[in-house]
Amino acid sequence: MPNEKDHIKVIISGGGTGGHVYPAIAIANALKERNPKTEILFVGAEGKMEMEKVPLAGYEIIGLWISGLQRRLTWKNLLFPIKLISSSLKSRQIIRKFKPDVAVGVGGYASSTIVKAAQAAGLPTVLQEQNGYAGLTNKLLSKNAKKICVAYPGMETYFPKEKIVQTGNPVRQDIVDLEKYREEAFKHFGLDPNTKTLLVLGGSLGARTINNSLKAGVELILAAGYQVIWQTGKFYIEEIRAVFDEKKLKGLYFNDFLNQMNLAYACADVVVSRAGALSISELCLTGKPSILVPSPNVAEDHQTKNAMALVNEGAAILVKDVEANKKLIGETIDLLKNEDKQAQLSIEIKKLARPNAAQDIAAIVEELANKNGYATPTYRQRVFHRDRWNWHERTGEVVQARGQTSSRLRQNLYPTYPSSGARGNNCSLHRRCSAYSGRNKS
Repeated sequence: MPNEKDHIKVIISGGGTGGHVYPAIAIANALKERNPKTEILFVGAEGKMEMEKVPLAGYEIIGLWISGLQRRLTWKNLLFPIKLISSSLKSRQIIRKFKPDVAVGVGGYASSTIVKAAQAAGLPTVLQEQNGYAGLTNKLLSKNAKKICVAYPGMETYFPKEKIVQTGNPVRQDIVDLEKYREEAFKHFGLDPNTKTLLVLGGSLGARTINNSLKAGVELILAAGYQVIWQTGKFYIEEIRAVFDEKKLKGLYFNDFLNQMNLAYACADVVVSRAGALSISELCLTGKPSILVPSPNVAEDHQTKNAMALVNEGAAILVKDVEANKKLIGETIDLLKNEDKQAQLSIEIKKLARPNAAQDIAAIVEELANKNGYATPTYRQRVFHRDRWNWHERTGEVVQARGQTSSRLRQNLYPTYPSSGARGNNCSLHRRCSAYSGRNKS
């Protein structure tokens, strides 16, 4: 009898923004921690940030030619059906070649076709929804998903209640114990460890309102005796450089993206941030006193809902986007001055942290792989093959056919079913299928 397979193979898909990419990487890291032999393949969208960030994290990624449907009239929408067909075909090829045990979708249009292909192949799938308002992709995939991991209560509005598991959002684990990075962090950013520091985050792409507010008021913050680490986002970096490169202001560090967020958080006494799900989860885990400026340009205003979940617990301060230009700098300086308020916010926000989210999701993925039979002796001999019309897969202890198959093959696989036609014996491997089926029944 063959030895049991000692690891699983997992596809993780999704991306487009850091809010999708970094939870995906956190799940992959947790799976590797649980079993270093676990094989992981990422699938993303060509040209998006996951194609850069995932390899930096040490994982292989395949890109699909896919993009979202624009909500305005544009010629780009004419390509959408072609991209959808192309990515669907490629997704099926990826499933057949990689032979995963489980597929995980973290949202974003990049996960739509690969998770759909996995579901069509009969594989268990796990969805991870970061926000309090479910994304369109996850809603469409939820019907055939086995488990749906969420961060907020009340998600049965969007998903089948029996599939929901409230795990929290998976985040990078290097932000759990920040004190050990403090000395390295201030050297990295060229800042003074004895001066209070403001960290400004607008997301991986940037936040216009936050950037405009900082552009107008950052010198007031510096003049008040504080220093600033400012992530501008890639869309705004040239604009910010044009203003501040020549000034060479002491105590100001800015860049389009902060690759070492553990160092940025280690420096920060106060954080100004958008209210994306990943940012909220990281702020809870780090316990940083925060001012949240929710983006108004998101579905169902879900960032405001994310922010209010903290504000209602006394765990953060809210500044509306429309009021940011007038209020943000003043509120920031007031909080930097008020150490008692900082301590209070820090205590309350830590209560909302879910530090084991990535491990909890990884455990669910492994459990589904076990139920799917990856550890059984027959599963490790799993095969995919084609006849003239369709491809078939043997998983666990049964032989399963996808779609309509030739009459003789159907009789071998499902002997109680009536034959649906007389296309004849067109599967060159029908005897092998029958043999597998017979062997597994004995």
